[in-house]
Amino acid sequence: MSEKEKMLLGELYNADNDEELINLRLEAKELCFKYNNLNPRDSENRKLTLEKIFKKSINQCLIEPNFYCDYGFNIEIGENFYSNHNLVILDANKVKFGDNVFIGPNCGFYTSGHPLDYQTRNKPLEYAKPITIGNNVWIGGNVCVMPGVTIGSNTVIGAGSVVTKDIPDNVIAVGNPCKVLKNI
Repeated sequence: MSEKEKMLLGELYNADNDEELINLRLEAKELCFKYNNLNPRDSENRKLTLEKIFKKSINQCLIEPNFYCDYGFNIEIGENFYSNHNLVILDANKVKFGDNVFIGPNCGFYTSGHPLDYQTRNKPLEYAKPITIGNNVWIGGNVCVMPGVTIGSNTVIGAGSVVTKDIPDNVIAVGNPCKVLKNI
């Protein structure tokens, strides 16, 4: 089984010594560099570059620069998506955003994680678990969403939160670790 196949299955894999994964990351990083340096008024090339990063067509999507990702092809964006500046998506596994998702500045979505035991971590091995964001979600600034998390539809995540566990539909959740504050 290839390192890419292990990565997509959520198994331990080696991203540092695999030529295929290294080349895929470099391709995505070159496209992110291009995107981040386009004229803000050049909406046509911004859209085309995002489509090259995601390897699929997109509609009603605006990501303010700077934007960074690992691979791009694991990111799925719904309709009417907006992210403010400094979005980071470590997409070693699937990151799926529903429709009408709004993200504040300086947010990160991290599918990648590392083993706790240093002998395994130092091999170097890592894993990746998918992240799913429902429809009509608002994520405040400086939020981190960790591997394997699902955020339900119609939910608000307060600024500065670290989301380590699933958050249900129709709630306001805040904190580190992020917890449900109240139902909407």
